[in-house]
Amino acid sequence: MNKIIIEVGSTNTKIDIYDGKEVKRLDELTILFKQNFKKSNSIDKNDINILIDYILKLKKDYNDIYVCGTSVFRDLKDREKELFLNNFFDKTGLYFNIISQEQENELTVLGATRFVDEKVCVFVGGGGSTEISIFDKAILESKNTSIGVMDIMNEFPDLADDFASTSLEDVMNYIEKRLNIPDNQADILILAGGGHEVFARGSGIKYENNTLYEDYSAPIMMDIETRKNETKRYYEAISLDDIKKRVSNPDWWFATRAMCAFVLVVAERIGAKYIVPTNISMVYGILEQDK
Repeated sequence: MNKIIIEVGSTNTKIDIYDGKEVKRLDELTILFKQNFKKSNSIDKNDINILIDYILKLKKDYNDIYVCGTSVFRDLKDREKELFLNNFFDKTGLYFNIISQEQENELTVLGATRFVDEKVCVFVGGGGSTEISIFDKAILESKNTSIGVMDIMNEFPDLADDFASTSLEDVMNYIEKRLNIPDNQADILILAGGGHEVFARGSGIKYENNTLYEDYSAPIMMDIETRKNETKRYYEAISLDDIKKRVSNPDWWFATRAMCAFVLVVAERIGAKYIVPTNISMVYGILEQDK
């Protein structure tokens, strides 16, 4: 049994495959839904066609495909939403499930905490929204904000340069003034909702094996001081151009410095001692919910 789960975000579209035992990342697409939406306050037809064409190719090899969308798809006006959903179904034969911010958070937290027995904070950052939850056997507190990395990139476009000219501190100050963060504290901050493990392994920052809990989808971690020092180094001394030359999806790295600033703002506010970067997304919660 192979089930394909496609999670369409504001910038990054994740395609995962579940074989009945494990989830593996099949592919990722960079489609700038949020960025192009802002130009005309509607979804760009070319972006839709890119997604549909990709799904039609997938359908040649897979029968069981689930598609869901977040962020910008929630902002569609009723008439445009109806036209989009009908067009998508007509061309693919599949339903496009628009996930609310609350659902996205709950599903991602459910997946990220499957093997966790202690109090943790789960950070779900995206292109246009951020969800932060304190979890201890259940979600104790959640704070959602309609701000994401694309908003930060619009404000500080130099973060996509080879080296950032805006300081990490300035970006963090900008984010902290706008981000809703839980009042509860937690020693462990789990990064989910995107390719945080991909970033850690590909950027050259320091990390170690996860000794806090066992989860095949959360194999690495770092202490907070290491993360702070390495983030500063990522802004000032690690070449983004060099990274782009050696990775398969260079466009994905566009907003990684912005995401790093989000992570530190949250970590400092909740008093985190350790950070666990994962590639866990809604897919794990969707599958857990289906059991």
